[in-house]
Amino acid sequence: MLYRIAADGLVLFHLSFILFVVFGGLLVLKWRCLAWWHLPAALWGTAVEFFHLPCPLTDWENRLRHAAGQSGYGAGFIEHYVWPVIYPAGLTPAVQLWLAAVVLVLNVLVYLRVIRKWKCL
Repeated sequence: MLYRIAADGLVLFHLSFILFVVFGGLLVLKWRCLAWWHLPAALWGTAVEFFHLPCPLTDWENRLRHAAGQSGYGAGFIEHYVWPVIYPAGLTPAVQLWLAAVVLVLNVLVYLRVIRKWKCL
């Protein structure tokens, strides 16, 4: 039971990390100190998508699921609603490259604005 709860919590953390990678630059506009957290996260998230690297969170979650005696994903809330957001159907390497490019461009634009703002101070 605890392994399943841990695995579900890890999926939620994974989703939060993805959202931070994509939209964290917008938080940096308000709280500049978050750049120290967001830049490495954004670089990692972009690298995972561009180079098709395995995410350690996915491996960790699968290990927890196996320890819980699960072989796959059932019809629970986490598996049904959160998992498809992280790994949608039809996610191909080409789509991953486009997603990575969108994340990269979005964050570059945000950081250009942050840098311009810092120069004005």
